Amino acid sequence: MVRRPVAWVTAIVLFAEAVGIAWVNWFMGVVVDRQDMSLAGLDSDVMSTSSKVAGLLFGLYFALCGLTALRVALRDRAPAGLGRILLISAAVVHALLGAFTVGLVGWGAFAFMMVVLGLIVLIFMTYDRREAALSDAEPGGGPAGHGPAGGDGGGAPVVPPPPAPSTS
Repeated sequence: MVRRPVAWVTAIVLFAEAVGIAWVNWFMGVVVDRQDMSLAGLDSDVMSTSSKVAGLLFGLYFALCGLTALRVALRDRAPAGLGRILLISAAVVHALLGAFTVGLVGWGAFAFMMVVLGLIVLIFMTYDRREAALSDAEPGGGPAGHGPAGGDGGGAPVVPPPPAPSTS
């Protein structure tokens, strides 16, 4: 099965990306601090500190997303609640970063962002399919006796109304 390996690879990639983002922003902060230049009247110390803080926050965000993917891999269950929201937001962030990086950095960075986006989306697709198959296999048509999606929710078969009498 492909579910667990995808979640493991996604977790590893997100952890690597967390370290990479934090390092790049920290490096940019050090470069700005050593240049001692001003950009549109901004203090270089403020720019340096804000770059370092942003790098750490972004790194922690991606590390938290990596922990969520790792939890999915360990439990072999779809993410729920806050974990689901984190992974969806990470997918949106990677889509937006991919759009920006194609113009600023190049096609290689765009391809990397799209691969990570694909891995995150693949987590949702593989686990949703598995849970749908499990709910169809349960007696009563779904969990806790509820009917399948699109039914009446009671588990009873849907009977069409009788045809209207014809007046000829």
